[in-house]
Amino acid sequence: MAIRTVFRGAVLPTAWYNVVPDLPFKLPPPVNARTGFPVGPHDLAQVIPHELLEQELGAEQREVRIPREVRDLYRTWRPTPLVRAKMLEEALGTPARLYYKYEGTSPTGSYEANTAIPQAYYAGRARAKKLVSGAGDGEWATSLAMATNKFGLVAKVYVVQASLARRPRLKTLAELWNAQVVPSPSTETRTGRQALAADPEAPGSLGLAMSEALEEAMTDKDAKYATGTLLTSVILHQTVIGLEARRQMEHIGELPDVIIGAVGGGSGFGGLIAPFLPLRLDGRPIRFVAAEPAAVPSLTRGTYAYDYPDAVGLLPLLKMYTLGHNYAGPTIHAGSMRYHGMSPLVSALYDNGLVEAVAVGQVPALGSAIQFARTESVLAAPDVAYCLHVVVAEAMRCKETGEAKTILFAVNTHGQSNLSTYEAYLSELIQDIHPDEAGIQRSLQDLPVPGTAP
Repeated sequence: MAIRTVFRGAVLPTAWYNVVPDLPFKLPPPVNARTGFPVGPHDLAQVIPHELLEQELGAEQREVRIPREVRDLYRTWRPTPLVRAKMLEEALGTPARLYYKYEGTSPTGSYEANTAIPQAYYAGRARAKKLVSGAGDGEWATSLAMATNKFGLVAKVYVVQASLARRPRLKTLAELWNAQVVPSPSTETRTGRQALAADPEAPGSLGLAMSEALEEAMTDKDAKYATGTLLTSVILHQTVIGLEARRQMEHIGELPDVIIGAVGGGSGFGGLIAPFLPLRLDGRPIRFVAAEPAAVPSLTRGTYAYDYPDAVGLLPLLKMYTLGHNYAGPTIHAGSMRYHGMSPLVSALYDNGLVEAVAVGQVPALGSAIQFARTESVLAAPDVAYCLHVVVAEAMRCKETGEAKTILFAVNTHGQSNLSTYEAYLSELIQDIHPDEAGIQRSLQDLPVPGTAP
């Protein structure tokens, strides 16, 4: 049986860990597309609460206190389990020791509650009545709905149409928590109407959903904007994952040789690896491996440049690995990973050689997720499947070399709302999707130049 190591109470962090002051390089700042100068809190104060802006732009404190109200809600399911995947090890015949941090115990079954709760808390302190957001998949909608409901706000989430059509029950769950879920592109915003006019059958994209949410937040004085990924402040909140994992592993006398995570926008992966990064910088040879979809390969095929995080350019420019903000990407089953860019923090770590990246097709990824379910009895979401495939590959390399490496990975979301995807896989109805090479090249030609926007 799997060896489950669970710690509660004292292991729940009292502060998030801000890795930025410990980086051996300067993180490129967000810049104003028109002036080319770094943005300040005043540039985004209309749509983002001040305390969140301080976390995003004021990178001086290594520890950021977790508010009591946030910890009280965290405590309803945190700390989350660290599990020794002994049955998977035995099935693979590997000498590697596999440990996974399981985030599927949250009220929504997703790690995204870790940032939804503080964002709702800070929005309430800013006297907002509503949080508006864009989502590539339904988990962020349900997490934000749960969080806003706890703090007396309401949520409105524009969810990519292609993803929502596959998983309509997540819309119902979000609505149970008083949220409004709108398929994107929609007729409710100018951005959405323009997209539908260009293509009435448009499947949508996360970048477009973000633009719709931003447009509404900019025109509604009672609303603020929320995001479930990409930003450094979101990774800050997600460090609860890595902080707990590091303490749990130290308690059992282990430290990882390799840490593997799936990346769409990079927040869950960033939150897992950040508390281990000081060990790497002090000389411990820990490898950090990001698993991304081959259909949307922002790290392995993208360009490191300033680009818009949203489709129409309402947010400041971020320096990141990007396929270009005009690139929507094929409609893979892991909708949350269908994003043109990557977290500026993860991008900088990758550019400086501290993170590796592997692109994986959705068919082998889902195959590894089923193998994990059949051995560990845990069904992971399709986005986690990419991580699982890289874990299995790394474990099999250990089998070939005889190395008994310790591998840590994250199962950030359970897959119980994704049964239609696995049904399609078992029926052999899913194929690997290759990136649109011509589309990527066209999109990269349209990258903005800081200081030249009208």
